[in-house]
Amino acid sequence: MQARHWRGVAGLAAVTTALAVFAGGAQARPELSSGTAAAAPYKVGIVYSRTGLLAAYGGEYIQGLRYGLAYATKGTMKVNGRPIALTVVDDGTDPTKAVAAGRDLIGKGYKILAGSVSSGVALQMAPLAEQNKVLFISGPAATDAITGINKYTFRSGRQTYQDVKTAATFLKGVGKKVTVFAQDSAFGVGNYAAVNSIVGSQGHTVGRLLVPLSAQDFTPFAQQVKQANPDLLFVAWAGTTAPAMWRALEQQGAFGVSNKITTGLAERATWSTFGDVAAKIDFLSHYVYTAPKNKVNDFLVKSMRKRGQAPDLFTPDGFVAGQMIVQALSGAKGDDVDKMVSALEGWSFVGPKGQQSIRASDHAMIQPMFQVKLVKLANGKWAPKVVARIKGQFVAPPAAR
Repeated sequence: MQARHWRGVAGLAAVTTALAVFAGGAQARPELSSGTAAAAPYKVGIVYSRTGLLAAYGGEYIQGLRYGLAYATKGTMKVNGRPIALTVVDDGTDPTKAVAAGRDLIGKGYKILAGSVSSGVALQMAPLAEQNKVLFISGPAATDAITGINKYTFRSGRQTYQDVKTAATFLKGVGKKVTVFAQDSAFGVGNYAAVNSIVGSQGHTVGRLLVPLSAQDFTPFAQQVKQANPDLLFVAWAGTTAPAMWRALEQQGAFGVSNKITTGLAERATWSTFGDVAAKIDFLSHYVYTAPKNKVNDFLVKSMRKRGQAPDLFTPDGFVAGQMIVQALSGAKGDDVDKMVSALEGWSFVGPKGQQSIRASDHAMIQPMFQVKLVKLANGKWAPKVVARIKGQFVAPPAAR
């Protein structure tokens, strides 16, 4: 195995049938495909946010996971002739609950854990995986600190650096003053650090305005944005308070001050909450289902359409986690954790977003990103227009040391 530098440590019908097995709720219970008594199942623990601040993201993730497992196993829900059994646990977007759930699953012999939606949760789960030598696949958690944190930790989603590198493509013709408006959390602080590193290195002055996660009234913070009068306002926000935050920025005239406002395009349910200011925002996009053109995304879109659904922002993070679980088990020809790690390192594959690869040295997930504008349709609804597709190598994070 190549040397690594770690921080801090040296058939569609068959598929439809399988998806039906996984259509139930997300209780903390094992979920097995039918007819599996003959072989001991691979036990996989999914600890994710069914409730809490990031519950919407958790719902998208777990839905994508089920489709990804079905796709990767061709509908059999088996690897190496053995079924995959999921035990799904709600962490409530609480790191303490997540670690307790992880310890419980590890104590019961689980060698694969996945699912962190929150960056704060992922940063607690990763050391737990290292201490117990189990495979951990973080989900939508975006903090850059997950990349390279230890041998046993991978990620199925993008990271903050990739968001910011995509946002930096909007800087052409913009002045030198940039303000990061974000939540005072691991996610928000990580976004500021990335913007300061990437954009600051291009000669821009980067300031920050961090808002407590407990805040409900965003008027005073929006007033501070107006007073800062930045040339570019970079907004990093997650969770259910986003609509109120955007209303406050509009009401306080922030959109009339900044030359540009850029942010990550969140889930579809939030698009209408922007109001007419949506047309004034340049969006970096992790994923919109109309952007990628490949057979994997086609499978996901068509499968969900049959249920009257469509993929959302973090559906591919779950889908890719399913692909990674199957790759780890099939590549290792079993559940030896070191062999599963080797099976994932350097793996290149096509996910819903397109061509992706896991960098062997630090487990960064190299993946494409998108520039998007929201366009108001005749019926009053908003739809994404893909402005540009950015290849993974152009937004790849620097190797973690």
